[in-house]
This record gives sequence, C-alpha cells and structure tokens, in this order.
Amino acid sequence: MQDSLFGDDRGFAPLAARMRPKSLDEYVGQTHLLGDGKPLRRAVEQGQLHSMILWGPPGVGKTTFARLLANLSELTFETVSAVLSGVKDIRAVVERAKYRKQSEGRDTLLFVDEVHRFNKSQQDAFLPHIEDGTFIFIGATTENPSFELNSALLSRTRVYVLKNLTEEEVSSLLHRALTAPEGLAGRVAVSDEVLAVMAAASGGDARRALNILEVGADLAEPDETGQPRVTERHLEQVLQASLRRFDKGGEVFYDQISALHKSVRGSDPDGSLYWLCRMLDGGADPLYVARRLVRIASEDIGNADPRALQLSLDAWDAQERLGSPEGELALAQAVTYLAMAPKSNAVYQAFNQCMADIRQDPDYEVPVHLRNAPTKLLKSLGHGDEYRYAHDEPEAFAAGENYLPEPIHQRRYYRPVPRGLEIKLAEKRERLDARNASSERRRYPGDSPSSD
Repeated sequence: MQDSLFGDDRGFAPLAARMRPKSLDEYVGQTHLLGDGKPLRRAVEQGQLHSMILWGPPGVGKTTFARLLANLSELTFETVSAVLSGVKDIRAVVERAKYRKQSEGRDTLLFVDEVHRFNKSQQDAFLPHIEDGTFIFIGATTENPSFELNSALLSRTRVYVLKNLTEEEVSSLLHRALTAPEGLAGRVAVSDEVLAVMAAASGGDARRALNILEVGADLAEPDETGQPRVTERHLEQVLQASLRRFDKGGEVFYDQISALHKSVRGSDPDGSLYWLCRMLDGGADPLYVARRLVRIASEDIGNADPRALQLSLDAWDAQERLGSPEGELALAQAVTYLAMAPKSNAVYQAFNQCMADIRQDPDYEVPVHLRNAPTKLLKSLGHGDEYRYAHDEPEAFAAGENYLPEPIHQRRYYRPVPRGLEIKLAEKRERLDARNASSERRRYPGDSPSSD
C-alpha cells in the first residue's frame, strides 16, 4: 500500500501520527544508532541508504523511522504487512516499484511490517529485487532475526537493534506534543508530575505514551483559570489503575527493594515473594528486579549454593525472552529459591576487603615465578623460573607454592562459612593448608596464612 509521510490529513490523524518527526533531530530515542556521528545517521545524511532489518519491541519507532527515511531520501514509501499480505501483494509492489523507477526515475522504499511472519518462500520473493535495486527494503520485527528470518535475507540486509525509550526520552516527546502546533499546543495543560507518570506507564512505548496523553486530553476539565487540565484523576481513568503502580522512582520504590533484599537474606520465601509481587504490581521494570536478584545471589548466597547465581541468570534470560507476564513467574521461582538457599557473604566480604587493600596498598610487583616470559630477554631475566605447573603435581596441587605478592603472601581473604557447599569448600581449604604447611617446597618457609 502506497502512503505519504503523514497520510492525507494530519489534522484528523491520531496524536501519535501527527507527532511523527520530520527530521532526524526530531526523532526521539535510538541515540546508539542515530546520535551525532553514528554510522547509520551518517549513511542517511550522506544519501547512502541501504536495506535493513529493524529489530525491537513495539512502539520504539520502527515504522516512524522507515517513513522518515523515505521522506528524507525523497523515496516513495510503500508498505506491506506480513500479517495481511501474501506473494500476490509482494508482486504488485514490485511491479509498481519497477514502473516508478523506469518511467519516473523515482526510487521506492518498501517497508515490511512483522516481516518474521512471512514464510521462507515469501521472504525469498524479496531477494532478487533487493539485489537489483528495485527498492530499498526495510523489514521490521519484534522477534530475533537470527531465528525468524532466512539467512539469505539476512545476508542482504543489515540488522539494527532498537531499544525501548527511556522515561526521559518519553517525557521529552510528551513535552513536545504539548507545545507543537501539530500536537496539543494551547489545548490542554499537564503538570510535570502527571507527565512523569504517563512516561512511566508507557513502558518505553512512544505510541502508548502519546495515546495516553491524547485520551487524557479528551477527558481534561477546566481548572480555576479556565484552562483544560489533565489531572491524576483523569490519568487514573485512562490507565484504569491506581497511580501507585507507577511510583517507580520514589522513596517507596527503594523501600520495597530493600524489603525484598532483606527478606531473601532472612530466608523468608513468603516475604520475598510478597515484595517481588508488590514491586511488579507497582510497575517496576522486571529486568531491574532480575538484576537485583543476580546481585543478591552473589552477595548473600555466594558459594554456599552456586546454583543460586545460575538460576537468577536463567530467570533474567527468561524475562528478556518472554517479557511480561510470562517471564515474571521465572522471577518468582528465583526469588523463592534464593530465600531458601543456604546463606554466605564470604565472597562479598573477601571481595570488599581485597578491593580496600588494593586501594591503600602500594602496587606490589607480580612475583617473578608468576610472570609471563614470551621473549628470550624476559626468560633471561628469570620470568617464570621455578613456576610449578599444578597439573604436573600430585592431585594437581603444587603444595607449598604461593600466588600473592611477597610482602602480603600471608594474607587470607576468602573464609568459607559452615553452611551449604561452603562446608565442603572449608574442609578442602583446611586440607590444602595442611599440605602447604608440611611441604618441604614451601616458597616462604615458616609462614602460615593470616587475615592481616
């Protein structure tokens, strides 16, 4: 279907359509691709447009970006939906593009939405026309192209990953919509606090944010000055939810994070699950929660149960792959496992102490026997001399060897606790310490590990 940049009449178009950018500077988000000096921006500005796949969640501007490229490059914009179209529609687009190129000398940009929904033969139908320049091809997908698109199509395009907009980027878009003539300039007032809630409620989806603002503007009532104003009450009507769901940056949010962490540390699965659900219900980003669970797994469980870290990473991965609400069950599984796992902060304590020592100690040299010796000169200086290759020793352990700088060779950082797997680790360390102490090959005889 052929389309102009803004449709037939922007005045009656939805706000999201009216706010489509007319230049790269007006395009909100994706600064990792379109920021000053970025390769994709340079390609567009220099007229070196190429076929591409835009991969990202809904509402991040894939269609808008394609329309903008067509406008800036003075190309005719054609669009095909993989949900509604078949090979017949593709052929029709190809014929129009060829006729346009031959008779008018005008090139075409073909935008294929949800391109991953086309089967292999339908995807293959684009290949010869991408190669011969019949059109610039831009496919949009919410699915991983590596799994959903043919390798032949991928080899003829470049894949760009689009990200959800940040709340700051959504807020800037909403502010522009309130002040732009094509937007809501002079029609309605909205406080910064209410705009912030709109941005939080959008989930990084620009289209959703503008739709919330537009519906809110329709519900707005005059304030004491007679100016129509969108209030929290109107916003609750639009969202059909309490605004507490979107207090994601306030004191309550951080109190709940603290409660979740302390519930896990306190081995209470019910409290842990409760605070997880409170945060998710309050609009917290599930991926933020997933990152915190990974931290908790290392800080409060550590080597007492190393499976906790892997399960937390698996839950994070599940959330990224499935999204909400499906992925949130994996977070619940992880948080209850972490709560019931044996606890140890031995690694956390050891890491902090070691970092503190390194910041205040001199820069001790690497012991000569541990140094690399890639050249004859370094070998002649003794680098690597007397190093004992552990795999050549009994039980792959070089009893009596030392791996710390000489001035601090007695220091002991990691002290396993008598819980979970660390019971076994502590027993093994005790055996190895005994072998070190009795070895006739001790590098520093007469010394034993300490905690200084």
